[in-house]
Amino acid sequence: VKRKSEVNPQQNKDNSSSSMDAPSSSHKHPSDTVDGLLGGLTSDLEKLGVRTTAKGHCVSCNKCIVGKMITALGEVWHPEHFVCVVCKTELSNTGFFEREGRPYCHTDYHQLFSPRCAYCMGPIMEHILTAMDQTWHPDHFFCTHCGSPFGPDGFLEKDGKPYCCKDFYHLFAPKCSGCGEAVRENYLTAANGTWHPECFVCSDCLKPFTGGCFMELDGRPLCQLHFHSRQGTLCAGCSEPITGRCISALDRKFHPEHFVCAFCLRQLSQGLFREQRGKPYCSACFDKLFV
Repeated sequence: VKRKSEVNPQQNKDNSSSSMDAPSSSHKHPSDTVDGLLGGLTSDLEKLGVRTTAKGHCVSCNKCIVGKMITALGEVWHPEHFVCVVCKTELSNTGFFEREGRPYCHTDYHQLFSPRCAYCMGPIMEHILTAMDQTWHPDHFFCTHCGSPFGPDGFLEKDGKPYCCKDFYHLFAPKCSGCGEAVRENYLTAANGTWHPECFVCSDCLKPFTGGCFMELDGRPLCQLHFHSRQGTLCAGCSEPITGRCISALDRKFHPEHFVCAFCLRQLSQGLFREQRGKPYCSACFDKLFV
C-alpha cells in the first residue's frame, strides 16, 4: 500500500534557505567578524545618541580608530600600537624619542644613538662634557692619577689621559737639579741638568753667576773663584784664579808677579828663593834675617 506523504512547502523553503546559508557563514574572515562587531557596536551607540565618528586610520594596523587614539609623528595610532620599534614597549604613557620618523623608548634610544662616555663607555643621557676629542659624563672626567675633579687650573694631557696640574708636573715634568722640584715654566739647561733660573747658582757660595758665566766640575756649576779653589789654582799671593803662567813653589801656586820675597816684596827672579817657615825670601834678606 503506498502512502502519499505531505510536505509543507514553507518548511521546505526554510530548510533550503538554512542549508544554503550555512556554507556562506563558514567562509567568513575573522577580520570581517571584528568589523561587523564594531559596526554593530557603532550602530547601537548611535541609537543611544552617542556619536562614534571615526578618528582616522591607525598607521600601524590601518584600521579605523573609534575610541582612544595617540597622535604622534604626524600620524594617529591605536594606543596599543604606538610602541618602541626595538623592544615593542607601549609608549602611550611613557614618552618617546624620535629618530628618522620612528619612535623609541628612553632606554633603546640612548643605547643606540647617544654619545658614549670615554671612561665608562655608557650612554650619556643628560649633561655632556667634551674634552680631548671625546665625550664624558661630567662626573667621570677626573685626574687619571689622583681621581680628583679638575679645578680652575684645568687639566694637562699625557698619552691621551687627563691629569691635574700637580700630578702632571710631579709625574712627567723635568726636575730642577738645584731644588729637586718640578720645572713648570721658565728654566735653564746647563751642566747636564735642568734648573729653575733662581736655583742656578754656584754650588759653593750659592751666589748667582755674573754675566751668565760659570764653570763646571763633576757636574756641579761653580763660579770661577771656587772652581779654581777646588782645582788648587788660586794664587797664594793674591787669592785670585791663575789662568795663565804660574809658579809652583812651597806646595802652592803663584802668579809670577806675586811670587815675591816675604820681607822686601821684590819679585823673586828666575824662581830662585830661600824658604823659612813656609815663606819665600830672596838670598839677601834671608842672610840678613836668619844667618
